[in-house]
Amino acid sequence: MNLYTAGGLDRTSQNGSKGQAAPSPGVPEPLYEARRKIFPKRAEGRFRRFKWLVMLITLGIYYLTPWIRWDRGPYAPDQAVLVDMANRRFYFFFIEIWPQEFFFVAGLLVMAGFGLFLVTSAVGRAWCGYACPQTVWVDLFLVVERWVEGDRNARMKLDSGPWTVEKIRKRVLKHAIWLAIAVATGGAWIFYFADAPSLAYDFVTGNAAFIAYSTVGVLTATTYVFGGLMREQVCIYMCPWPRIQAAMLDDNSLVVTYNDWRGEPRTKHAKKAVAAGQPVGDCVDCNACVAVCPMGIDIRDGQQLACITCALCIDACDSVMDKIGRPRGLIAYATLNEYDANMALATDNGTAPINPDRVRNADGSFVDKVRHFNWRIIFRPRTLLYMGVWTAVGLGLLVALLSRDRLEVNVIHDRNPQYVLESDGSIRNGYTIRLLNMIPEPRTILLSLDGLPEATMKINGHTSDDNRRFAISVDPDKATALKVFVTVPADALPDGSDGFSFVAEDRSSHERDHYDANFYAPEGRQ
Repeated sequence: MNLYTAGGLDRTSQNGSKGQAAPSPGVPEPLYEARRKIFPKRAEGRFRRFKWLVMLITLGIYYLTPWIRWDRGPYAPDQAVLVDMANRRFYFFFIEIWPQEFFFVAGLLVMAGFGLFLVTSAVGRAWCGYACPQTVWVDLFLVVERWVEGDRNARMKLDSGPWTVEKIRKRVLKHAIWLAIAVATGGAWIFYFADAPSLAYDFVTGNAAFIAYSTVGVLTATTYVFGGLMREQVCIYMCPWPRIQAAMLDDNSLVVTYNDWRGEPRTKHAKKAVAAGQPVGDCVDCNACVAVCPMGIDIRDGQQLACITCALCIDACDSVMDKIGRPRGLIAYATLNEYDANMALATDNGTAPINPDRVRNADGSFVDKVRHFNWRIIFRPRTLLYMGVWTAVGLGLLVALLSRDRLEVNVIHDRNPQYVLESDGSIRNGYTIRLLNMIPEPRTILLSLDGLPEATMKINGHTSDDNRRFAISVDPDKATALKVFVTVPADALPDGSDGFSFVAEDRSSHERDHYDANFYAPEGRQ
């Protein structure tokens, strides 16, 4: 079984016939194959039901999430998931991320990457087959196409037939629904960046910002073109993932496999072949697996770049096996090691053609030497390593999230002048202090000095008195800027510069933060 063959040039057409013949010697192979329309048949089975479930969950999350409300009090937005670009905040239910906490987002991206590595190494391109946005929206568009034009045979007949009023009506209706879905897709995206009900009203009344209309326009066009017109071409020619994933597969990765060690030689006339004493495989060459494939490939040609492992061919083949009284699994998720062991058994270690009689008992059951999938193979060093890294990053983010402070103090020392000599000989330094209150509630912060025991400070616009400690009222979910002057008497001046700290403390929540600063004075002054 080849892990990958040339996906574009080895594909089959919608009726199961082979693609174009290889070019003549001396003629370069084209890098791009003209698209042949694919009319996938509706599949029924456990994998199709699982795909329906995934589509329902993912589309539900995407379209409905911006409308979920989450009460954060009167000083913060009540949209559960919101990317507030104007105020540079990201809200996710009870979590609020500030710009300086972007490492949380970076950590989630790392987790997503290792999660993808884990899934691919264990079950191949499961992401592509079930949860990729391209796959989900193509499935949705196919639902519309089948509802309007009928299943596979009806769509093929309509496509090849003349342009009649009925054909025009169906095509206009189909594309109109596709465009409506595409508009809804672009509209749902912009709702993540502003209050959804307000933006929806402004959008409909023509009062939304230009960026909202342009974003919806771009996403509408891409959704309509990628999901409705290009479909499998996006996966084959535009997506880099099929080319990257090969590095993550090994001999114990599960991939959708045609088990030709029990399926060959295939025939539509099994009784005649048996009567003639010829070996007969389980495959009846019905092409059901080809008919349901959304990529238009024949899985019996081996693993191909175009295969997204959606497993619909498994459902189609299992239904045929049920009808003819053969065991399921002619097409199944299998590992390369398992396949090679069974192929060696069916071919007498490669010394003879495939003979399914070598893998079956007289009653039709499989011999004991036939290898079957064991779930324990998933828990091997490679997948455990990916799982370990994924878990470690997740736990690290969780600990950082639970232990983070929601109060920060940042200080900038005045550069020019670094210090000012007062008339009484004391030295004054100026600082700009920013108190970050990262909760959606107003609170009172106690700002004090730690170090320079003789020093006092004064805050512009707050009080005219000098002291070492002040209670500052700060706004909710904002940074409050203060101009602070620290003065040291002449008899307590440091030599050159001396260190001290500004301390910000919230007595009610016991949160505390400090910033180490320097006090500058002329050298030699004591």
